[in-house]
Amino acid sequence: MAPRGNSRQRILEAASELAQKEGSAHLSLDAVAALAGISKGGLLYNFPSKTALLKALVEQFIEKFSITLDEKLERKDSQSVPLEYFKVTVEEIDRCLPPPSGILAALSEDPDLLAPIRNFNRQLLDRIKAGKGDHISFFVAFLALEGMRAHRMFGIDALSPEERELVLERLKSILVDS
Repeated sequence: MAPRGNSRQRILEAASELAQKEGSAHLSLDAVAALAGISKGGLLYNFPSKTALLKALVEQFIEKFSITLDEKLERKDSQSVPLEYFKVTVEEIDRCLPPPSGILAALSEDPDLLAPIRNFNRQLLDRIKAGKGDHISFFVAFLALEGMRAHRMFGIDALSPEERELVLERLKSILVDS
């Protein structure tokens, strides 16, 4: 059997893939274990319930986003937190085709599983408020970006590529000027 960390990651990848391909309704522990190539007992060792698995998917999404943001902020050529957040979010939205299915699966199972996202967002907003600059402009840009992310996640993008670029240019200019 693979080390715990490797099997845990394989399980998370399998759950995400299954939710993307089959939809969150088909995210059973048996199906995830089969796709991950481990026994159901191995899955239950890592995630004792479907809720625990979904919570881990959400936490993994936040952790990846947070690590990427922190890495960009630690570079010598980094810009302000709002601008780096803008860049990371746009990259993440563009990269997520199909969208982060673990979040959709968690939402369909139990909306309370999204609490880690709410907590991360609150910490980010508090971090911005504690800094210099116009935090209200960031709040506006934050809400617009999160709306774009939600539209992508739910598959209801309405903007043309040209309109999307115009919106992103305006949001970036708001953050640069604030």
